[in-house]
Amino acid sequence: MNTNPGGGGEFGQRQAQGPIVPKTAAEALRPEAGTPPPSKRSRASRSQVVVFLNFFLSLVMLVVLASGAALYFGMQAFIEPGPSANGDTFMVKPNTGVQEIADQLERRGLVSDARIFRLGVRATGNDSALKAGEYAIKPRASMRDIMELFKSGKSVMYSLTIPEGLTVEQALQRVAEQEALTGDMPAAMPPEGSIATDTLRFTRGATRQQMVDKLVADQKKLVEDVWTHRAPDLPIANMEDFVILASIVEKETGRGDERSRVAAVFLNRLAKGMRLQSDPTIIYGLFGGKGKPADRPIYQSDIEKQTPYNTYLIKGLPPTPIANPGRAALEAVANPSKTDDLYFVADGNGGHVFAATLEEHNQNVARYRAVQKKQADAAAKASGQTTAPATPDDGASAGASGENGDAAQ
Repeated sequence: MNTNPGGGGEFGQRQAQGPIVPKTAAEALRPEAGTPPPSKRSRASRSQVVVFLNFFLSLVMLVVLASGAALYFGMQAFIEPGPSANGDTFMVKPNTGVQEIADQLERRGLVSDARIFRLGVRATGNDSALKAGEYAIKPRASMRDIMELFKSGKSVMYSLTIPEGLTVEQALQRVAEQEALTGDMPAAMPPEGSIATDTLRFTRGATRQQMVDKLVADQKKLVEDVWTHRAPDLPIANMEDFVILASIVEKETGRGDERSRVAAVFLNRLAKGMRLQSDPTIIYGLFGGKGKPADRPIYQSDIEKQTPYNTYLIKGLPPTPIANPGRAALEAVANPSKTDDLYFVADGNGGHVFAATLEEHNQNVARYRAVQKKQADAAAKASGQTTAPATPDDGASAGASGENGDAAQ
Protein backbone atom coordinates (compact mmCIF):
# COMPACT_ATOMS: atom_id res chain seq x y z
CA MET A 1 0.00 0.00 0.00
CA ASN A 2 1.49 3.40 -1.01
CA THR A 3 1.33 5.89 1.85
CA ASN A 4 3.26 8.65 0.00
CA PRO A 5 0.71 11.43 -0.52
CA GLY A 6 2.69 12.77 -3.43
CA GLY A 7 2.39 9.53 -5.36
CA GLY A 8 5.01 6.95 -5.98
CA GLY A 9 8.03 6.67 -8.28
CA GLU A 10 9.60 9.36 -10.47
CA PHE A 11 6.43 11.42 -10.61
CA GLY A 12 6.35 11.75 -6.84
CA GLN A 13 10.02 12.87 -6.74
CA ARG A 14 9.43 15.53 -9.35
CA GLN A 15 6.42 16.80 -7.36
CA ALA A 16 8.61 17.09 -4.28
CA GLN A 17 11.10 19.25 -6.22
CA GLY A 18 8.46 21.74 -7.30
CA PRO A 19 6.19 22.32 -10.20
CA ILE A 20 7.38 21.55 -13.67
CA VAL A 21 7.81 24.69 -15.84
CA PRO A 22 7.55 24.06 -19.56
CA LYS A 23 10.63 25.24 -21.68
CA THR A 24 10.88 26.10 -25.30
CA ALA A 25 13.15 24.11 -27.59
CA ALA A 26 15.75 26.98 -27.63
CA GLU A 27 15.73 27.26 -23.87
CA ALA A 28 16.15 23.53 -23.47
CA LEU A 29 19.21 23.57 -25.75
CA ARG A 30 20.87 26.56 -23.99
CA PRO A 31 23.74 25.44 -21.61
CA GLU A 32 23.22 25.99 -17.91
CA ALA A 33 25.54 28.35 -15.96
CA GLY A 34 28.43 26.67 -14.07
CA THR A 35 30.23 27.56 -10.84
CA PRO A 36 31.62 31.11 -11.13
CA PRO A 37 35.48 31.36 -11.23
CA PRO A 38 37.41 32.97 -8.31
CA SER A 39 38.18 36.62 -8.47
CA LYS A 40 41.30 37.82 -10.34
CA ARG A 41 43.01 39.04 -7.18
CA SER A 42 42.55 35.75 -5.30
CA ARG A 43 44.03 33.69 -8.19
CA ALA A 44 47.09 35.96 -8.57
CA SER A 45 47.83 35.86 -4.85
CA ARG A 46 47.69 32.07 -4.77
CA SER A 47 49.94 31.79 -7.83
CA GLN A 48 52.69 33.99 -6.25
CA VAL A 49 52.73 31.96 -3.03
CA VAL A 50 52.94 28.70 -4.95
CA VAL A 51 55.70 30.03 -7.18
CA PHE A 52 57.68 31.28 -4.18
CA LEU A 53 57.24 28.03 -2.30
CA ASN A 54 58.28 26.04 -5.34
CA PHE A 55 61.33 28.27 -5.83
CA PHE A 56 62.27 28.06 -2.16
CA LEU A 57 61.92 24.28 -2.04
CA SER A 58 63.90 23.95 -5.25
CA LEU A 59 66.61 26.22 -3.87
CA VAL A 60 66.79 24.27 -0.62
CA MET A 61 67.06 21.02 -2.52
CA LEU A 62 69.74 22.50 -4.77
CA VAL A 63 71.72 23.75 -1.77
CA VAL A 64 71.39 20.38 -0.04
CA LEU A 65 72.52 18.57 -3.16
CA ALA A 66 75.37 21.01 -3.76
CA SER A 67 76.45 20.80 -0.12
CA GLY A 68 76.33 17.03 -0.21
CA ALA A 69 78.33 16.93 -3.43
CA ALA A 70 80.87 19.44 -2.03
CA LEU A 71 81.14 17.45 1.20
CA TYR A 72 81.61 14.20 -0.68
CA PHE A 73 84.22 15.51 -3.08
CA GLY A 74 85.88 17.50 -0.30
CA MET A 75 86.23 14.39 1.86
CA GLN A 76 87.54 12.46 -1.12
CA ALA A 77 90.15 15.14 -1.70
CA PHE A 78 90.97 15.15 2.03
CA ILE A 79 91.78 11.44 2.11
CA GLU A 80 93.20 10.83 -1.36
CA PRO A 81 97.00 10.77 -2.00
CA GLY A 82 98.58 14.22 -2.03
CA PRO A 83 100.40 16.02 -4.84
CA SER A 84 103.97 15.80 -3.46
CA ALA A 85 105.92 13.04 -5.20
CA ASN A 86 109.00 13.36 -2.98
CA GLY A 87 107.66 14.54 0.37
CA ASP A 88 109.44 17.20 2.41
CA THR A 89 109.99 18.53 5.90
CA PHE A 90 107.56 21.13 7.21
CA MET A 91 107.87 23.39 10.23
CA VAL A 92 104.80 24.18 12.30
CA LYS A 93 105.78 27.18 14.38
CA PRO A 94 104.27 27.77 17.83
CA ASN A 95 100.96 29.66 17.89
CA THR A 96 100.36 29.21 14.15
CA GLY A 97 96.70 29.02 13.09
CA VAL A 98 95.18 26.33 10.87
CA GLN A 99 94.61 28.78 8.02
CA GLU A 100 98.25 29.85 7.91
CA ILE A 101 99.41 26.22 8.09
CA ALA A 102 97.04 25.30 5.25
CA ASP A 103 98.25 28.20 3.08
CA GLN A 104 101.90 27.24 3.63
CA LEU A 105 101.18 23.61 2.78
CA GLU A 106 99.53 24.62 -0.48
CA ARG A 107 102.38 26.98 -1.41
CA ARG A 108 104.88 24.17 -0.78
CA GLY A 109 102.88 21.80 -2.98
CA LEU A 110 102.16 19.42 -0.09
CA VAL A 111 98.36 19.73 -0.34
CA SER A 112 96.22 20.45 -3.39
CA ASP A 113 93.78 22.91 -1.77
CA ALA A 114 94.33 24.90 1.41
CA ARG A 115 90.58 25.39 1.92
CA ILE A 116 89.89 21.67 1.92
CA PHE A 117 92.71 21.06 4.42
CA ARG A 118 91.45 23.84 6.68
CA LEU A 119 87.83 22.70 6.51
CA GLY A 120 88.84 19.07 7.01
CA VAL A 121 90.80 19.92 10.14
CA ARG A 122 87.92 21.95 11.51
CA ALA A 123 85.27 19.40 10.56
CA THR A 124 87.14 16.74 12.54
CA GLY A 125 87.46 19.05 15.55
CA ASN A 126 91.26 19.30 15.39
CA ASP A 127 91.70 23.09 15.17
CA SER A 128 93.67 23.23 18.41
CA ALA A 129 95.19 19.75 18.22
CA LEU A 130 98.02 20.52 15.77
CA LYS A 131 101.36 20.67 17.61
CA ALA A 132 104.39 22.83 16.85
CA GLY A 133 107.44 21.04 15.49
CA GLU A 134 109.31 19.97 12.37
CA TYR A 135 107.70 17.08 10.53
CA ALA A 136 108.81 14.73 7.76
CA ILE A 137 105.90 14.50 5.33
CA LYS A 138 106.00 11.32 3.27
CA PRO A 139 105.57 11.27 -0.51
CA ARG A 140 101.92 11.38 -1.60
CA ALA A 141 100.75 11.94 1.96
CA SER A 142 97.05 12.80 2.07
CA MET A 143 95.67 15.82 3.89
CA ARG A 144 94.36 13.50 6.59
CA ASP A 145 97.81 11.89 6.92
CA ILE A 146 99.37 15.33 7.34
CA MET A 147 96.75 16.33 9.91
CA GLU A 148 97.36 13.14 11.92
CA LEU A 149 101.13 13.71 11.73
CA PHE A 150 100.77 17.24 13.08
CA LYS A 151 98.47 15.94 15.83
CA SER A 152 101.01 13.29 16.87
CA GLY A 153 103.78 15.78 17.63
CA LYS A 154 106.36 13.32 16.22
CA SER A 155 108.86 15.89 15.08
CA VAL A 156 111.97 15.17 13.03
CA MET A 157 114.77 14.15 15.39
CA TYR A 158 118.38 15.21 14.85
CA SER A 159 121.50 13.62 16.30
CA LEU A 160 124.57 15.14 17.89
CA THR A 161 127.33 12.57 18.40
CA ILE A 162 130.40 13.18 20.56
CA PRO A 163 132.78 10.22 20.07
CA GLU A 164 135.03 8.95 22.83
CA GLY A 165 138.44 10.56 22.95
CA LEU A 166 137.59 14.01 21.59
CA THR A 167 138.84 16.98 23.54
CA VAL A 168 136.35 19.50 24.89
CA GLU A 169 137.35 21.95 22.16
CA GLN A 170 136.76 19.34 19.46
CA ALA A 171 133.42 18.35 21.01
CA LEU A 172 132.22 21.96 21.19
CA GLN A 173 133.17 22.41 17.54
CA ARG A 174 130.67 19.69 16.67
CA VAL A 175 127.99 21.44 18.70
CA ALA A 176 128.73 24.73 16.94
CA GLU A 177 128.52 23.13 13.49
CA GLN A 178 125.15 21.42 14.04
CA GLU A 179 122.86 23.57 11.88
CA ALA A 180 119.63 22.35 13.49
CA LEU A 181 120.67 23.94 16.80
CA THR A 182 120.10 27.60 17.59
CA GLY A 183 121.75 30.20 19.76
CA ASP A 184 125.32 30.99 20.67
CA MET A 185 127.95 28.75 22.19
CA PRO A 186 128.71 29.09 25.91
CA ALA A 187 130.95 32.01 26.75
CA ALA A 188 133.26 29.80 28.84
CA MET A 189 134.64 26.43 27.77
CA PRO A 190 133.98 23.56 30.21
CA PRO A 191 137.03 21.86 31.78
CA GLU A 192 138.80 19.17 29.80
CA GLY A 193 137.27 15.74 30.30
CA SER A 194 133.89 17.07 31.42
CA ILE A 195 131.88 16.41 28.21
CA ALA A 196 129.90 13.18 27.86
CA THR A 197 130.77 10.99 24.90
CA ASP A 198 127.28 10.20 23.73
CA THR A 199 124.66 10.75 21.03
CA LEU A 200 121.97 13.27 21.89
CA ARG A 201 118.63 13.35 20.06
CA PHE A 202 116.88 16.69 19.71
CA THR A 203 114.35 18.61 17.62
CA ARG A 204 115.13 21.64 15.49
CA GLY A 205 115.24 24.77 17.58
CA ALA A 206 117.03 23.32 20.61
CA THR A 207 119.85 25.61 21.72
CA ARG A 208 123.57 24.98 21.74
CA GLN A 209 123.70 26.01 25.38
CA GLN A 210 121.14 23.30 26.22
CA MET A 211 123.25 20.67 24.45
CA VAL A 212 126.44 21.65 26.24
CA ASP A 213 124.68 21.80 29.61
CA LYS A 214 123.28 18.30 29.08
CA LEU A 215 126.62 16.86 27.98
CA VAL A 216 128.32 18.30 31.05
CA ALA A 217 125.56 17.09 33.40
CA ASP A 218 125.57 13.60 31.86
CA GLN A 219 129.35 13.27 32.20
CA LYS A 220 129.26 14.39 35.82
CA LYS A 221 126.60 11.82 36.64
CA LEU A 222 128.47 9.07 34.77
CA VAL A 223 131.80 9.77 36.49
CA GLU A 224 130.16 9.83 39.92
CA ASP A 225 128.33 6.57 39.24
CA VAL A 226 131.41 4.68 38.00
CA TRP A 227 133.56 6.11 40.80
CA THR A 228 131.04 4.86 43.35
CA HIS A 229 131.44 1.30 42.00
CA ARG A 230 135.26 1.32 41.82
CA ALA A 231 137.41 -1.52 43.15
CA PRO A 232 137.97 -1.13 46.90
CA ASP A 233 141.76 -1.21 46.57
CA LEU A 234 141.99 1.24 43.66
CA PRO A 235 145.15 3.35 44.26
CA ILE A 236 143.60 6.65 43.06
CA ALA A 237 142.96 9.42 45.54
CA ASN A 238 140.08 11.35 43.98
CA MET A 239 137.70 11.66 41.04
CA GLU A 240 139.88 14.27 39.32
CA ASP A 241 142.82 11.85 39.06
CA PHE A 242 140.37 9.11 38.12
CA VAL A 243 139.16 11.08 35.07
CA ILE A 244 142.73 12.06 34.10
CA LEU A 245 143.87 8.44 33.97
CA ALA A 246 140.68 7.35 32.20
CA SER A 247 141.32 9.98 29.51
CA ILE A 248 144.82 8.56 28.93
CA VAL A 249 143.44 5.02 28.67
CA GLU A 250 140.81 6.31 26.24
CA LYS A 251 143.47 7.73 23.94
CA GLU A 252 145.79 4.72 24.20
CA THR A 253 143.42 2.07 22.85
CA GLY A 254 140.04 1.80 21.19
CA ARG A 255 139.76 -1.93 21.82
CA GLY A 256 137.34 -2.95 24.52
CA ASP A 257 139.23 -6.13 25.34
CA GLU A 258 142.39 -4.16 26.15
CA ARG A 259 141.20 -1.18 28.17
CA SER A 260 141.26 -2.75 31.62
CA ARG A 261 144.72 -4.21 30.95
CA VAL A 262 146.07 -0.87 29.73
CA ALA A 263 144.63 0.74 32.86
CA ALA A 264 146.39 -1.91 34.97
CA VAL A 265 149.75 -1.10 33.35
CA PHE A 266 149.46 2.58 34.23
CA LEU A 267 148.27 1.87 37.76
CA ASN A 268 151.14 -0.59 38.28
CA ARG A 269 153.64 1.99 37.05
CA LEU A 270 152.18 4.69 39.30
CA ALA A 271 152.41 2.30 42.26
CA LYS A 272 156.12 1.71 41.51
CA GLY A 273 156.90 5.38 40.94
CA MET A 274 157.58 4.83 37.24
CA ARG A 275 156.80 7.45 34.61
CA LEU A 276 153.70 6.68 32.53
CA GLN A 277 155.47 7.34 29.19
CA SER A 278 152.22 7.81 27.27
CA ASP A 279 152.49 9.18 23.76
CA PRO A 280 148.99 10.81 23.80
CA THR A 281 150.08 13.00 26.72
CA ILE A 282 152.96 14.30 24.60
CA ILE A 283 150.54 15.17 21.83
CA TYR A 284 148.21 17.05 24.17
CA GLY A 285 151.14 18.97 25.62
CA LEU A 286 152.15 20.04 22.10
CA PHE A 287 148.78 20.73 20.49
CA GLY A 288 146.32 21.14 23.35
CA GLY A 289 142.60 20.79 22.75
CA LYS A 290 142.88 21.30 19.00
CA GLY A 291 144.51 17.88 18.63
CA LYS A 292 147.38 16.70 16.46
CA PRO A 293 146.98 17.16 12.71
CA ALA A 294 146.23 13.83 11.06
CA ASP A 295 149.35 13.95 8.89
CA ARG A 296 151.68 14.93 11.73
CA PRO A 297 153.67 12.03 13.22
CA ILE A 298 155.38 12.04 16.61
CA TYR A 299 159.10 12.73 16.27
CA GLN A 300 161.83 11.67 18.63
CA SER A 301 162.41 15.32 19.37
CA ASP A 302 158.81 15.65 20.60
CA ILE A 303 159.51 13.14 23.35
CA GLU A 304 162.21 15.42 24.68
CA LYS A 305 160.12 18.61 24.73
CA GLN A 306 159.29 19.80 28.21
CA THR A 307 155.56 20.37 28.78
CA PRO A 308 153.36 19.84 31.87
CA TYR A 309 151.79 16.89 30.01
CA ASN A 310 154.93 15.05 28.82
CA THR A 311 154.74 11.88 30.91
CA TYR A 312 158.13 10.82 29.55
CA LEU A 313 159.59 13.68 31.60
CA ILE A 314 157.15 14.28 34.47
CA LYS A 315 156.29 11.87 37.23
CA GLY A 316 152.73 10.90 38.02
CA LEU A 317 149.66 12.16 36.18
CA PRO A 318 149.43 15.27 34.02
CA PRO A 319 147.58 18.27 35.48
CA THR A 320 144.28 17.71 33.60
CA PRO A 321 142.60 15.10 31.45
CA ILE A 322 143.75 15.01 27.84
CA ALA A 323 140.35 14.09 26.34
CA ASN A 324 136.79 13.16 27.26
CA PRO A 325 136.75 9.53 28.44
CA GLY A 326 133.76 7.32 27.71
CA ARG A 327 132.09 4.86 30.03
CA ALA A 328 134.29 1.93 28.96
CA ALA A 329 137.52 3.77 29.75
CA LEU A 330 136.16 4.98 33.10
CA GLU A 331 135.07 1.48 34.06
CA ALA A 332 138.43 0.06 32.98
CA VAL A 333 140.24 2.37 35.39
CA ALA A 334 137.69 1.82 38.16
CA ASN A 335 138.06 -1.96 37.87
CA PRO A 336 141.40 -2.74 36.18
CA SER A 337 142.75 -6.17 35.31
CA LYS A 338 144.79 -7.96 37.96
CA THR A 339 148.17 -8.25 36.25
CA ASP A 340 151.85 -7.49 36.83
CA ASP A 341 152.24 -5.86 33.42
CA LEU A 342 154.38 -2.73 33.29
CA TYR A 343 154.75 -2.32 29.51
CA PHE A 344 152.79 -2.58 26.30
CA VAL A 345 153.61 -1.92 22.69
CA ALA A 346 151.62 -1.90 19.45
CA ASP A 347 151.48 -5.23 17.63
CA GLY A 348 151.09 -3.70 14.18
CA ASN A 349 147.55 -4.99 13.75
CA GLY A 350 145.57 -2.46 15.80
CA GLY A 351 146.19 -4.08 19.17
CA HIS A 352 148.95 -4.28 21.75
CA VAL A 353 151.17 -6.87 23.40
CA PHE A 354 151.90 -6.62 27.12
CA ALA A 355 154.93 -7.47 29.23
CA ALA A 356 155.78 -7.62 32.90
CA THR A 357 159.55 -7.28 32.43
CA LEU A 358 161.77 -4.91 30.50
CA GLU A 359 163.49 -7.78 28.70
CA GLU A 360 160.20 -9.15 27.39
CA HIS A 361 159.07 -5.67 26.46
CA ASN A 362 162.21 -4.99 24.40
CA GLN A 363 161.61 -8.24 22.50
CA ASN A 364 158.05 -7.08 21.76
CA VAL A 365 159.38 -3.72 20.59
CA ALA A 366 161.83 -5.46 18.24
CA ARG A 367 159.00 -7.50 16.73
CA TYR A 368 156.95 -4.37 16.28
CA ARG A 369 159.86 -2.66 14.51
CA ALA A 370 160.15 -5.64 12.17
CA VAL A 371 156.45 -5.37 11.35
CA GLN A 372 156.88 -1.65 10.70
CA LYS A 373 159.78 -2.29 8.33
CA LYS A 374 157.89 -4.99 6.47
CA GLN A 375 154.89 -2.70 6.02
CA ALA A 376 157.15 0.16 4.85
CA ASP A 377 158.91 -2.11 2.33
CA ALA A 378 155.57 -3.27 0.97
CA ALA A 379 154.39 0.33 0.63
CA ALA A 380 157.61 1.31 -1.11
CA LYS A 381 157.33 -1.58 -3.54
CA ALA A 382 153.73 -0.68 -4.33
CA SER A 383 154.71 2.92 -5.05
CA GLY A 384 157.72 1.94 -7.18
CA GLN A 385 160.42 3.16 -4.79
CA THR A 386 163.59 1.14 -4.49
CA THR A 387 164.08 1.82 -0.80
CA ALA A 388 161.60 2.38 1.93
CA PRO A 389 161.26 5.96 3.15
CA ALA A 390 162.52 6.79 6.60
CA THR A 391 159.74 6.80 9.17
CA PRO A 392 159.59 9.09 12.18
CA ASP A 393 159.69 7.65 15.65
CA ASP A 394 156.10 7.02 16.73
CA GLY A 395 157.13 6.05 20.23
CA ALA A 396 157.21 2.34 19.37
CA SER A 397 154.18 1.85 21.55
CA ALA A 398 151.16 3.62 22.83
CA GLY A 399 151.91 4.05 26.48
CA ALA A 400 154.60 2.76 28.82
CA SER A 401 156.96 2.76 25.89
CA GLY A 402 160.57 3.29 25.02
CA GLU A 403 162.87 0.74 23.49
CA ASN A 404 164.88 0.60 26.66
CA GLY A 405 161.89 0.74 28.93
CA ASP A 406 161.85 2.90 32.01
CA ALA A 407 163.27 1.96 35.34
CA ALA A 408 161.64 3.26 38.46
CA GLN A 409 163.23 6.66 38.82
